[in-house]
Amino acid sequence: MLSKRIIACLDVRDGKLAKSVKFVNTRDIGDPVAKAAEYYRDGLDELVFYDITASSEARNIILDVVARVAEQIYIPFSVGGGIRSVEDAHQLLWSGAEKINVNTAAVQRPALITECAHSLGSQNTVLSMDIRRVDESRDFPSGYEVVINGGRTPMKIDALQWALQGEALGAGELVVNSIDADGTRDGYEIRLTRMIAEAVSIPVIASGGAGHPEHLLEVLTEGRADAALIASMVHFGEYKVSEIKQWLNDRGVKVRLRY
Repeated sequence: MLSKRIIACLDVRDGKLAKSVKFVNTRDIGDPVAKAAEYYRDGLDELVFYDITASSEARNIILDVVARVAEQIYIPFSVGGGIRSVEDAHQLLWSGAEKINVNTAAVQRPALITECAHSLGSQNTVLSMDIRRVDESRDFPSGYEVVINGGRTPMKIDALQWALQGEALGAGELVVNSIDADGTRDGYEIRLTRMIAEAVSIPVIASGGAGHPEHLLEVLTEGRADAALIASMVHFGEYKVSEIKQWLNDRGVKVRLRY
C-alpha cells in the first residue's frame, strides 16, 4: 500500500501568502518562502503553489517567487496559475517546479492537458479542478459543476465528467478542490472526493475544508483520497505537519514519518 501524502498549499497573490474562505474575502497572511521552508523542515511530503490571480488577470505566473520557494525545499513541488501553453509549463520547470497544475486554460482548451502530458510526462501534469455544488440535473448528473478563474466563472461542465475527460487526455493526477468547503475548516467534501476517486485510476488529491486531523483521516479513508491538501490549519500555527502525520499514523493511516 502506498503511503498517503500530506500536501501544503500556498495560495499566493502579489508575491504574498494569501487565504480566503470559499474563494472570497482573500487576505494576506505571510511570506510563502518562509512557510515553504518551515513545512519542509517539519516533514511535509509535497508542496503546491498557486498564483491565485494569474488566470483572472490574464498574466503569467510570478516566476521569481516560484524560484525562491524552490530553493528552500527538496520535496515534490507543484505549481499552477496562468499556465496557458507548454512553454509556460517549461518556464515553471526551469524555475524549480517538478509538476505543473493546469486549471482554467485546460477547461477552455482541453488539448492543453495532452500537450503538457506529452512534453512533460503525465506524472508531472496535474489537472486542478475548482468545483461547486449544484442541483442534480441532466446537465449536472453528479451534482457538481466546474468553475474557473479562481471560482469566478461557472462553466456548465459536470465535475465527474471533466475528471474522467482529464484522465483520458493524459493528466496523471487530479486536485479536487471544493469551493463550498474552501477555508471553512469544517471538513472536506467527502462525497465529491469519493465519487471522483472511485471513477478514475489516477491519484486524487482532496482539497478544501481541512481544519482538524480528523478531517484528513476521514478523507483519506472514507473519501478514498490518495493525498490531502492542507492550508489554514498549518498557516495559522494551530497544527504542525509532523503532528498531523503522527496523529494519522497512530490511527493506522500509512504516512511517511521523519525520525
